[in-house]
Amino acid sequence: MKIGIPKEIKNNESRVGMTPGGVFELVKNNHEVFVQSTAGDNSGFIDETYIEAGATILDTIEEVYAIAEMIVKVKEPIEEEYSLIKKGQIVFTYFHFASSEPLTKAMIASGAVCIAYETVEDRDGGLPLLTPMSEVAGRMSIQQGAKYLEKPVKGRGLLLGGVPGVPPGKVLILGAGVVGMQAAKMASGLGAQVTILDVDMKRLRYANDVLPNNCTTLFSNEYNIREFVQTHDLIIGGVLLKGKKAPNLITRDMLKTMKSGAVIVDVAVDQGGCVETTRPTTHEDPIYIIDEIVHYSVANMPGAVPYTSTIALTNVTTAYAIKIANLGWKKALASDPGLQKGLNISEGEVVYKEIIEAFDWAS
Repeated sequence: MKIGIPKEIKNNESRVGMTPGGVFELVKNNHEVFVQSTAGDNSGFIDETYIEAGATILDTIEEVYAIAEMIVKVKEPIEEEYSLIKKGQIVFTYFHFASSEPLTKAMIASGAVCIAYETVEDRDGGLPLLTPMSEVAGRMSIQQGAKYLEKPVKGRGLLLGGVPGVPPGKVLILGAGVVGMQAAKMASGLGAQVTILDVDMKRLRYANDVLPNNCTTLFSNEYNIREFVQTHDLIIGGVLLKGKKAPNLITRDMLKTMKSGAVIVDVAVDQGGCVETTRPTTHEDPIYIIDEIVHYSVANMPGAVPYTSTIALTNVTTAYAIKIANLGWKKALASDPGLQKGLNISEGEVVYKEIIEAFDWAS
């Protein structure tokens, strides 16, 4: 199969779809890999390393899309790429369709086969291709939250870990999944007081067992959220419903009850956000302020640490890419029920029911 790896053109997206190591494995399986020139530069992988791995370097994104039977990338195609995607072409990437009707309609119109990293499942129902980026984003959420609590960027002027004689900051984490657990580890490591909420008692029991004593678990309901947003300095939104739009757990009216200069980091922004006032931002312009509350909702947080993120992503996507290339997408999906769940749109037809529900298309 001919596999294309274009350069990401979304604002400040520095990751690349595959490392030279991943390319090497595809070439070893007798596939041809075409990488756009400088696609890996920002992740620390120069063209020469891809050539050494067996790839062919092409100058333009148009050439990559034109020759490839399968596109392997990181983020969803943006408007400039829509016309480059061909009927029957496999596009293997993060899509998060439920948060963007224009993207969904564009991919339907393209006739492409859209296999979404974020809905591929393993045998246990986990999300193996989403997990590494959730790990990165969860850890980054505390780094960014701690930074934006500083006064020069309109935060409360609070050091998250405190110092002797001064109490630490309080962190409220919505969701005890991958994002929430990684955020809790980072925040507790800094010495903050951490409260982590979830509706799944199994997750809360696990969190209670593995997290340190400065982490408290709490059942998530509107009453508890309304109470705790008033007293916490940093709030992390880490809620995920597979393939669906995230629920608004923090509503606009709650902002007025929060501390002035408190920070919200909504990691769920890719799926529409779990805060009513969330809107996607970029690394170039990452924050905005509503009712004196700092909102950080960069839609591609791991793109700020592309070396780490690209390696972590390639670690989990390569085996699936090889399977699709070796067998063709139909046989590959038929042989792997978890990979089959990654198929969101197939040659003009939406086949993932959560997308239909998100836009109320069933009626």
